[in-house]
Amino acid sequence: MQRALRPSALVPPGFVVESAVWDGMTTVITVRPTGDAGLCPGCKAISGRIHSRYQRRLTDLPLAGRPVRLMVVARRFRCDTTLCARRIFTERFDDGILAPWARRTTRLDFVFHHLGLALGGRPAASFARRLMMPVSNDTLLRVVRRHGCPPFAAPNVIGIDDWAWRRNQRYGTIICDLERRRPITLLPDREPATAQAWLAEQPQIAVIARDRGGGYALAATKALPHTTQVADRWHLMENASHAFLDAVRKSMRQVRAAVGSATINPDLLTAAERIQYDGYLRREDTNSAILKQAETGVSIKEIVRLTGRSRGLVRRVLRGQRSDVFRVRESSLESHLPWLDAQWAASHRNGADLWRCLKARGFRGSLRVVAEWATRRRRAEAADDKSLQRVPSARTIARLMTTGRDTLSKSETVTIAAIEHGVPLLVEAREVITAFHTMIRKKSHADLDPWLERACVSLVASFANGLTKDKAAVNAAITTSWSNGQTEGQITKLKLVKRQMYGRAKLDLLQARLIGAT
Repeated sequence: MQRALRPSALVPPGFVVESAVWDGMTTVITVRPTGDAGLCPGCKAISGRIHSRYQRRLTDLPLAGRPVRLMVVARRFRCDTTLCARRIFTERFDDGILAPWARRTTRLDFVFHHLGLALGGRPAASFARRLMMPVSNDTLLRVVRRHGCPPFAAPNVIGIDDWAWRRNQRYGTIICDLERRRPITLLPDREPATAQAWLAEQPQIAVIARDRGGGYALAATKALPHTTQVADRWHLMENASHAFLDAVRKSMRQVRAAVGSATINPDLLTAAERIQYDGYLRREDTNSAILKQAETGVSIKEIVRLTGRSRGLVRRVLRGQRSDVFRVRESSLESHLPWLDAQWAASHRNGADLWRCLKARGFRGSLRVVAEWATRRRRAEAADDKSLQRVPSARTIARLMTTGRDTLSKSETVTIAAIEHGVPLLVEAREVITAFHTMIRKKSHADLDPWLERACVSLVASFANGLTKDKAAVNAAITTSWSNGQTEGQITKLKLVKRQMYGRAKLDLLQARLIGAT
């Protein structure tokens, strides 16, 4: 049954419409409360003695595409309680309708809160003006801050990880409830003491999923020693891949000897590769000076003082991690490589023509980039003795050794075959890493101890030693279903919120927007 729409249905409950006019820009609605008495905020006594009336100007939700201003005829009451310090008090309304001293209704404040959560300050203010609810960006952020974060239920399974305020300079910590799939708090730094203090207040936690950094492991061990710690499986797989890459870097001298390119023929290099080769020769002079000092038993600190090089550089040289001839960086052609490969397979191999076609597809690079790529492809297809004298970078070798042979070119296949024949320790390291990946994917818990015994005598021994120290967490990663993937996803959302606010939001505002929105 249809019911008539009364004007009072358009205003907040508890009010009656007395009049409504339009002044050309705004709809002005005069309302009065329906109650007969008021509640004293001091003694909580009810009084019906009216002292006077006054008007409150409020902003409400728009009506028919026009801004609305409510003129509330509010009352002042006399308090008859003898011991009450208030003799006269103003009329109070339900906080769900109108808060004390508020300039807008609660339902409009609710809309502003969600606009601020979704869009932040300035974008939300611009959108609100289009919705006929004009508001400043500062007001929106104050609304978000005032509402803050809702209280969270005591978690039993959490994920903890760090996130960057500013990369390589300042970091914070995010903690997520993995069972309810939501973030619950942000910590201002990633110091173990800060995480330990928060964990100590949550004794009911049974499982902590974390990365392989030692800080959170130490905090969890001190605060909740009986809790099960779970190493993140993605980080385990990533660390294993990096361990194999380090093994390749340490073996680059043997690789060059196996390929037969201990000395490189500059005539076979492209212009860009020749520049990198010159840099390699300069690096080799520095490397030899550092290695000569180390052979005489000089400490790293003394080598730093004598050579003037940084401690990190000296450590990389001593670990054999600075012997790459060619350093591969991400190319501007990366997103266009599938198209280029298809054109190359179709015998369209003119560098200038390929560049013109790419330019029509939106490529902004120069002709030289495409010409260098075409030159490398052309030389890669010539599998002769001279092609072996150009050794790829350690990263490229690691990729080629772990890629199926059916995807390699003829030259790449010959190069990898020579490396496998000349450096069998690299082949063993690859098999060890492959076995580790298979163990993680299939969750073969029984294979962990035999794998550690085998890995500890290979080129990835440092990785295996690190897993031995964190063996309980690695066991839990294999046997349980918990992982830190959810936390990584929440960090992605946090980065979006932080960048929306140009990195200027403080911790309370970031926390209100990230956690309040869930």
